[in-house]
Amino acid sequence: MTVPVIVYSTPICPYCSNAKQLLTSKGVEYQEIGMHDMSREERMELMQKTNNYRTVPQIFVGDTFVGGFDELNKLNQAGKLDEMLNA
Repeated sequence: MTVPVIVYSTPICPYCSNAKQLLTSKGVEYQEIGMHDMSREERMELMQKTNNYRTVPQIFVGDTFVGGFDELNKLNQAGKLDEMLNA
C-alpha cells in the first residue's frame, strides 16, 4: 500500500503537469489541491509546513514535504521515491 500523495498546484503550470505525469506513470494515485481554491489561512498554514516554499507544485508524500517537480524527479531517478511511496 502506498502512502498518500498530495500535489498543490495551479492550473497553468508546466512543472505541476510534469509532477502529475510522473506520478501517474508510476501508477501513483494522488490528491490534487488547487492553490487558488485555498483560503488565505490555508495557504499560510501550508507555508508553515513547507518552510515558506512559494512555488508550485508543492508535493507531499505522506507527511514529508518533498518540494517541487525537480526534487520529486531527483528522488525518482535515485530510486528513493518508490521507497517513500511504499513506507
